Amino acid sequence: MSQIISTTANEILMHQARECLRGKWGLAAGTTTLFMLLTAVVQAAPGVGSIIGLVIGGPLAVGFATFILAIVRNNTPKSSQVFDGFSIFGTALGAYLLQLLFVMLWTLLLIIPGIIAGLSYSMTYYIIVDDTAIGPLEAITKSKQMMYGNKWKLACMSGRFIGWMLLCIPTLGLGLLWLLPYMATSVAEFYEEIR
Repeated sequence: MSQIISTTANEILMHQARECLRGKWGLAAGTTTLFMLLTAVVQAAPGVGSIIGLVIGGPLAVGFATFILAIVRNNTPKSSQVFDGFSIFGTALGAYLLQLLFVMLWTLLLIIPGIIAGLSYSMTYYIIVDDTAIGPLEAITKSKQMMYGNKWKLACMSGRFIGWMLLCIPTLGLGLLWLLPYMATSVAEFYEEIR
């Protein structure tokens, strides 16, 4: 696999993300709400919530990536795509659990290695959306290869959203319903450039 380094400025990728979201902000906010509610409701279930959350976290993440890529690729995004990851349940679950394990192990060393690991694995769900036959470990490995030389740029892009996150505090978190799809769409634009 040949290495592609992202050369498009982050502000341009973020502008492209906003353009992709034009006319779809309501749908994106609604789908993000659905995604967050499903995750929160399951986590809140007494006793078994965290276990069920681990089981459905991967499929929901793959489904949300499917929805975001549909926006970026100017396909027809639908809120129901949040559930698309359940059609490849084993792969989505395996990728989710392996990512959690690897990031946790790296974080045990120090916080910074954990952050670097998270950046390395950040393309995993998009890769699974594009290749549903790929295995979980193979998707993570491919993400690491794609992110070689690109981690700092993605970290800088993430840093550009800190101010927006702070502005969400006075809205009691409601602003996140628009910010999170904007962030995810920007990362998907990044993915499109380096894939």
